Parts: sequence; structure tokens; C-alpha cells
Amino acid sequence: MNDTVSIRFRWTWVILLFVLMTGPFAPAWAQAPGESVLTVQGAAEARVAPDVATVRLGIVGQAPTADAAQRRVNEVAGDILDAIRDVGIREPEIQTARLVLNPVYSRQESAEDMPQIVAYRASNTVTVRVEDLSRVGRVIDAGLEAGANQLEGVAFGLTDDLPARESALEDAIAEARRKANVMARALDVRLEGVLSVDEGGVFVQAPRMEMARATAFQEAVPTPVSPGEVTVSASVTIRYRIGQD
Repeated sequence: MNDTVSIRFRWTWVILLFVLMTGPFAPAWAQAPGESVLTVQGAAEARVAPDVATVRLGIVGQAPTADAAQRRVNEVAGDILDAIRDVGIREPEIQTARLVLNPVYSRQESAEDMPQIVAYRASNTVTVRVEDLSRVGRVIDAGLEAGANQLEGVAFGLTDDLPARESALEDAIAEARRKANVMARALDVRLEGVLSVDEGGVFVQAPRMEMARATAFQEAVPTPVSPGEVTVSASVTIRYRIGQD
């Protein structure tokens, strides 16, 4: 196919597409030239009590050799896992999230000094999925009593957030529709149909309980845990075709 035929072929498709978009076969969402449009946005939130939590805790240890540092951390991590199982957490809900081993260098007294390795620092972080929220505080306390010296926090969530997402999206559309009706009455126009709907996204914001690092001293008081609520937000933009009353 030469260049002239190729160009003529492309222009044929462009003309055909234009006819389909503007003629009797034009889709409902296609906006005709000079058509009046009302654009509104709707947003909504759904708040739901969480039904699952993830606890992150671990152990950091230091020793003169890499093997000694890793062995010390592994021993304490094993005690932590045993203590968490004793609380009633099933094995599949416990996962090793991070293993780190780094050298510790001597302090440089001057720019000419070459840093020397003086020790090794190892860490082991464990994540625990807790479906019974009444056990979250017990899991934290059991881990700390078993030797954990790091507590990174607790994240709450939903095992199934689809119903909350759908509810937030429906409410966002309903708000956009109410706004369109109010504006149409105020402008003395009528809504003739929906031209387009754009979803702005649905976002899940789970509450987090940030924890300070554990110290060697722990008060003999159970750790209080308040899960709060999971917030699911949604937004939409709707374009309406409007006409004069």
C-alpha cells in the first residue's frame, strides 16, 4: 500500500468515526456541539469497626561476631514465637518479616582514620495477624515478656473491605446526584441525562497505634488497645446534560 492510499484509508476511518459519534448512532455519553453540561462532584465516607490487627515486634542484639549476634537474636526470636503461640495465635498467622545483620564500625577520630568493625548488630522482626482483637494486648505483652525489645506498632484493618467500598461509592454518587438536583433547580434547568461518570478512587484508611520502642523495664500492666474505626472514602465526578425548563 503506497503512501497516498494509506493516507486516504486513514481519513476514511476518521470520517466514519465522526459520523458514528455525531449521527443517530452516537453513544449516550457523547456530548453534542453547543450542548449545555452540568458537572458535579460527590464524596462520602464509610466508617467500619476493624476486625483484624497486625502486630509488629522484634528483637535487636549486638555481639562481637556476626555468628554470635545472629545466634542471640534467633534464640530470643524463638522464645517470642513460642510465647505468641501460647496466647492462642495459630502458626499461619505468625510470619518473620525482616532479618537484618549489619557491622558496627568504630568511631572515626579524624578523616584519615579507617573505620574498623567492632561488633555486629542483628535484628529479627515478626508480624502477627490477630483476628480476635481482644488478644492484641496479650500478644504484645507476651512478646515483650519473652524478650522483644522493639515494638513497631499495631495496624488495624478489615478482612473484607468490599462492602465498605461499595457503600462509600454509592453514597458519593448519591451526594453528587443531590448536588446536581439542587443546582438544576437554582439555575432553572432540568437534568436530561448522564454524559459521563468518573470514579475519583476509593481509599481505605486504617487506624494505626504507634508504639515506642520497648525498654528493659516493663510495667506489670496489660497493654491497652483501642482499635477505633477504619475509614473508607470514595469520590466521583458526574457530568449531566441539561436543558432549559
